[in-house]
Amino acid sequence: MLDTRPVRHGEQLDWTRLEQWLRERLPACNIPGLDLGSRMHVEQFPGGHSNLTYLIRFGDVDLVVRRPPFGEVPPAAHDVAREYRWLTALHPVFPLAPRAYLLGDALDVIGSVFYVMERRYGIVVRGDEPPSIKDNPSMRRRVGTAVIDTLATLHRIPIEEAGLAHLGKPSGFVGRQVRGWTERWERFKTSELPEMEDLASWLRERLPPDPERPGIVHGDFKLDNLMLDADSPYRLAAVFDWELAALGEPLVDLGMLLAYWVPSAPPDHRDALSPVTDRPGWPDRGELVDRYAAESGRSLETLPYFEIFAFFKIAVVIQQIYYRYVHGHAVDERFASMGDRVTHLARSAARRIERA
Repeated sequence: MLDTRPVRHGEQLDWTRLEQWLRERLPACNIPGLDLGSRMHVEQFPGGHSNLTYLIRFGDVDLVVRRPPFGEVPPAAHDVAREYRWLTALHPVFPLAPRAYLLGDALDVIGSVFYVMERRYGIVVRGDEPPSIKDNPSMRRRVGTAVIDTLATLHRIPIEEAGLAHLGKPSGFVGRQVRGWTERWERFKTSELPEMEDLASWLRERLPPDPERPGIVHGDFKLDNLMLDADSPYRLAAVFDWELAALGEPLVDLGMLLAYWVPSAPPDHRDALSPVTDRPGWPDRGELVDRYAAESGRSLETLPYFEIFAFFKIAVVIQQIYYRYVHGHAVDERFASMGDRVTHLARSAARRIERA
């Protein structure tokens, strides 16, 4: 499955400046096999919906460059410098986080902050399943089990002992999350949606206490942010997209995974964001919860709150993308129908509150 394409129109960078910058700094990274005597080749990873991700090749060595999307972005969003710092600290204790090589914080190179990391090889399940998983219920179950086990493993990492305490402040994490995502909704909404206002109020009024045992929070843990081993898909090769990582309540991640595990759009709408995990063989949400409880040793008493929060947060994330499309900052036609998805998510969350 080819995972790169020619760079999309409107998302080209200043390749001359970038190449010069890389040639000056990559020798200090001691990357095995790197041949800077060869010309630089560029392609793009087209699958994501947030930061822009490019393949940079020198000879036989592939590197990855990540930068924020073009156009207006929310304050503190698409923070690739934050992602770089997290990868640098996390890779030694959680090897599924790719190794980061360089941070470019001078805006005169490609017009934004960016960073360079290693390329991982494998399968990302997005839109459809690869042949090794498709129509294979037993493999689906093994992959689903590996996904939830990886999340539990991440959440078991002891913050202090792993030397990660400097990366954040766990106290008050959930309150800051609710406030921050509410502010983003207010800034980037393109029409009034009463269900979103009601959700924000519900979340503010029912904030759970801080967890007794804070952990690493990935922030957007879902199947298409994971890479599976091409030969053994039930083994993970990488966990990507750490820009939202924090220290705090790990159940935020479990709520997000559960929300992404089911369709987030009207039943007649399928696209690259539609999950494959509603097909026979994938563990259902209840099985994921039971497995996580056994593997993590955490109390799940407040999980229903974080499932509601996940629907709200995903709706805001998609609304930010839709806003960029509506205002001409994003040219990707995949974004044209995302307003309908925001409405569906908000109303799905509202129904969950009514059943609670």
